[in-house]
Amino acid sequence: MRLLGVGMCAAVLAVGVLVAPAQAAPAAPVPSGPQADAVAALRGAHWALKDTGKDSRFRGLAAVSRSTAWVAGSRGAVLRTVDGGRSWRDVSPPTAVAEKLELRDIEAFDARRAVALSIGEGEASRVLRTDDGGATWTETFRNPDPKAFYDCLTFFDSRNGLAVSDPVDGKFRILSTRDGGRSWQVLPGAGMPQALPGEAGFAASGQCLVSAGPRDVWLATGGGSAARVLHSADRGLTWRVADSTVPAGDPARGVFALAFRDRTTGLAVGGDYRTGEASPRAAAVSTDAGRSWRQASAPPPGYRSGAAWYPYTRGTALAVGPTGTDVTTDGGRSWRPLDTGSFDTVDCTPDAGCWAAGEKGRVARLERP
Repeated sequence: MRLLGVGMCAAVLAVGVLVAPAQAAPAAPVPSGPQADAVAALRGAHWALKDTGKDSRFRGLAAVSRSTAWVAGSRGAVLRTVDGGRSWRDVSPPTAVAEKLELRDIEAFDARRAVALSIGEGEASRVLRTDDGGATWTETFRNPDPKAFYDCLTFFDSRNGLAVSDPVDGKFRILSTRDGGRSWQVLPGAGMPQALPGEAGFAASGQCLVSAGPRDVWLATGGGSAARVLHSADRGLTWRVADSTVPAGDPARGVFALAFRDRTTGLAVGGDYRTGEASPRAAAVSTDAGRSWRQASAPPPGYRSGAAWYPYTRGTALAVGPTGTDVTTDGGRSWRPLDTGSFDTVDCTPDAGCWAAGEKGRVARLERP
């Protein structure tokens, strides 16, 4: 969506307990195995800032492991760490830097292979790929349509992926790759429902288009009369649409990020991105692959632009935004504050490495006591 140049400066408070017992609540069953280990690891966890030496706004984040992560952001910046954030290598594509492209999403398969998306009208929307850790980049797609504006990327595996554009001629446009982002084709629009007037995606965190498993993908929208979630079970060929409970009705409101734990259980977060504007009902949960959505009973207190499930737990997830981080331990039904620092996006890895990134070069990893 053609907005989101906003930011808010807030100091990180590296405090807070991620998993705390609810007052007067009955004792929950004690988890066992990997889930018990994950819950125990989160007690007392906090964000630890990792100095990037940059002041770019990093809305693109690809966490590979606790040690390896990529971030992409304003003015063509791309950084990579392979030592848990102790040091960062500037691997920015020279053309992206020269043209000051806005890199709003990055997807990485490992420490060497990554695909980045720049946003904007017409030719500003591009896809770049590296196979050598960012030493060199190849532009694999440049949008030829002045009416298209690409927002987000997602990959099902190391070969199959999609990118989404705001509606063109009344429908969201889907771009597909079958070779890891080396080439791209626009998918037919016959299976895409009509967009609402003013409806679009938000290029806020690289999470307006997300996938789970080999074929399922979801698209978050806002700006129209309703904030909707579209779901495809065939890699973007056909879609079904559902209204979320997140308020819309304004170009600045809607669902900004989705996170699916598997092909049935998902979270939606968003609100109104404008500083000082209220964002009630800014979170919802689905347990039927996005066919229906229930409002969170205790949502985050403000706009949230990113979300991620914590691995090996059934109900623990994080949501981030310019005014802080919130955590849920009951599958998104209720959220509680974790931190007041500003972040735009969050991502977690199978080895329990959770990373967050945002304005003024801020990148952090979730640390245990």
